[in-house]
Amino acid sequence: MAQHNSSKRYPAEFKRDAVELVRSSPDRTVAEIAAELGVSGQSLRNWVGQARINAGEGWGGALTTPEREELRRLRREVAELRKEKEILRKAAAYFAAETTR
Repeated sequence: MAQHNSSKRYPAEFKRDAVELVRSSPDRTVAEIAAELGVSGQSLRNWVGQARINAGEGWGGALTTPEREELRRLRREVAELRKEKEILRKAAAYFAAETTR
């Protein structure tokens, strides 16, 4: 998911504490807690959902936070390798053309 310039990044500790507050407050809605913390209700719901996944309580196929981070890293690495491969392909074509002259 792309990070928009207008969105805020919250520290992991803040998210962890917010999720714990939701879990320990069954008589309050996520929207109430989100408003109290100054975050969007959807963000807090996402954090609670991701915490469930990380705890092994998610639906099949859901990625844990470490898995998401690894996937993000691997996608960046693949993109970089594709760029390098294209550069090498062009260099090989250039030098092949030079040796036939």
